[in-house]
Amino acid sequence: MIYKQFQDLHLSALGFGAMRLPVLPDGSIDRDTTARMVDYALSHGINYFDTAYPYHDGLSETVLGEILSRYPRESWMLADKFPGHQHNKTFDPAGVFERQLEKCRVDYFDFYLFHNICENSLDDYMDPRWGMLEYFTEQRRLGRIKHLGFSCHATADNLEKILEGPYGQAAEFVQIQLNYLDWTLQDARRKIDILNAHGLPVMVMEPLRGGKLSHPGEAAEARLQALRPGQSPSSWALRWVRDVPGVTVVLSGMSAPEQLEDNVRTFEDPAPLTEQERGVLLDIAEGMKDSVPCTACRYCCAGCPMELDIPGLLAEYNDLRVQSSFNPIMRLEALPEEKRPHACLACGACAQVCPQGIDIPGALADLAAIYDRSPKWSEICERRNRIAEAGA
Repeated sequence: MIYKQFQDLHLSALGFGAMRLPVLPDGSIDRDTTARMVDYALSHGINYFDTAYPYHDGLSETVLGEILSRYPRESWMLADKFPGHQHNKTFDPAGVFERQLEKCRVDYFDFYLFHNICENSLDDYMDPRWGMLEYFTEQRRLGRIKHLGFSCHATADNLEKILEGPYGQAAEFVQIQLNYLDWTLQDARRKIDILNAHGLPVMVMEPLRGGKLSHPGEAAEARLQALRPGQSPSSWALRWVRDVPGVTVVLSGMSAPEQLEDNVRTFEDPAPLTEQERGVLLDIAEGMKDSVPCTACRYCCAGCPMELDIPGLLAEYNDLRVQSSFNPIMRLEALPEEKRPHACLACGACAQVCPQGIDIPGALADLAAIYDRSPKWSEICERRNRIAEAGA
């Protein structure tokens, strides 16, 4: 197992993510298979485990805590998260934190994160009525949290703003979505540059883009096999992200023993990809995008009667054209209603000046339709809150 240094700790470069644990036909967590996977992970050098309050409708913490408690506490490190992004007035920090410690069967968390600080959750995180930052920095002082950070799906611009504020000053690490597709699609390259400039270690989520990069298509897989026969597409994606400067732990949400075994083999081999191989992956990513060719020149914005951020909207549209995802929907939901794609008047002024010849009104109409039929983050949070309040 490859290890990375985090302050005085040696962390396994592969982390065990508990958002997609194996499940039984009825949708409940397959505890026996999960236990076998945890045993395999520990015996092969994985020492970083990551869960969160809403995963598996609140049961991920319980199951993972129960299984890990069978092993010496010093043999593993546990990361958990405070769900301020789905804030509910009944979610007082102390109540949630004490419940998490109880569910995970621990006296302290090695790593603890403010979950998903982003465009539509920052106001709640900053609201002094809830005292989130003060409470958890105090828990760190008391030793009940060893290291404090936050996870983030925000744009690069907003990540920079968060880092300039109190949460950035308190953070010892940051968790972001990073993979070779989002390197350009979600401007993850700039996020890495920002975090490296702040000297903050990076924990990676979604290195396989929810499994999409495990199945990049026949043509892409043939190219990869020609370069390194026998290596899985997942292995390629994990090797790519593992060697990005600043990356400390790569979390993989493994839902089957075979996935875990393949990932462990990848992280037992320290040989990096060549620059040519990394370039091939970025080329494959370009072929997966199916994007409208917006270059963000912003010529379209000057004459928009609604003053829409058209390049920003088209960026979310391109993301959704690749794969259905909550993240772009969540960012659209954070916009004022008059700045969402529905506000487009279809006057065509933008299309007339677009150097790329994009049918911008058509793209925004399509984006509005996708948004309308997609589940909203507020609805998901409401459901999760109801489950949490029922004692799940």
